Amino acid sequence: MNPALALAVLAGLGIGLGLWSLVSLVPSLSRPRLAKRVAPYLLDVSAEARAFVAPVAPGPLPVLGMLMPSRGATALLAGILGGALTVARRLRQAGLSQTVEAFRAEQLLWGLAGGVVGVGAAVVAGSIHSPPVIVYPVVVAVAIVTGIVGRDYLLQRAARRRLARLGAELPVVLEFLTLSLSAGEGILDAIRRVARVSSGELSRELAGVVGAVNTGLPFSETLAALADSLDLPAFSRCVEQIVGALDRGTPLAEVLRAQAQDARDDAKRQLLERAGKNEIAMLFPLVFLILPITILFALLPGIAVLQLGF
Repeated sequence: MNPALALAVLAGLGIGLGLWSLVSLVPSLSRPRLAKRVAPYLLDVSAEARAFVAPVAPGPLPVLGMLMPSRGATALLAGILGGALTVARRLRQAGLSQTVEAFRAEQLLWGLAGGVVGVGAAVVAGSIHSPPVIVYPVVVAVAIVTGIVGRDYLLQRAARRRLARLGAELPVVLEFLTLSLSAGEGILDAIRRVARVSSGELSRELAGVVGAVNTGLPFSETLAALADSLDLPAFSRCVEQIVGALDRGTPLAEVLRAQAQDARDDAKRQLLERAGKNEIAMLFPLVFLILPITILFALLPGIAVLQLGF
């Protein structure tokens, strides 16, 4: 196989994906299901209804589902990887509205894209040099696994970064709540004020709590459910103290002030731990790069002088 044929194969794959994306935009002529007909009337109380009404993003996945059993492939991928609860928690921590099934389908697409790249790399390598036959399936398999694992790694990184932002915003939000409570507002009004005047990640989560309480859900249970879904230790401790203070009738202002101070102390401790780890990491370039070069600069002139003298 020559390079021209390899480029033709890659170009054909690209044109095929583009045509699939265009075909996926064509509206379906089948009769809508009952759930899709009822969904517009439940948009304010149901996330599933909003997902039904939301327009479908253009892409090859809808057409791929008609051409091959993508649901079966997604279920097989979920059965191999497992961890549906872990994936759901990471999606919630990252602030994504995807379901686990949609994420698995996206992982499948990443694996297919990796397989296409692996096929292209194998074709190009075969045109330049003839490796053993076993190399071709190995390269394709490694590319597929890299695509699947790479999407999971990106989700983990997004979840970690968002949790770090939530942890950094927690002391400021708690102090703001303390000021509002000291001014005579209730806890729900204070949270509503924080959600209205601020624009951080934690304030958006608290705005969701206010919206759920306005629909009739209990405040304590909604706040506890938020803490369980985020799984942020500092925020979970704060929610436990707030719920306990509400049950016992303890003044919330003092409780939140103490929690804000604990959150700041925790942030300082994490900063010191990160500084210690970075200090150890800085020893590697010092020991393996700077120190050998310094020794070479110190010894080479003397060695050269000794060689010239003798």
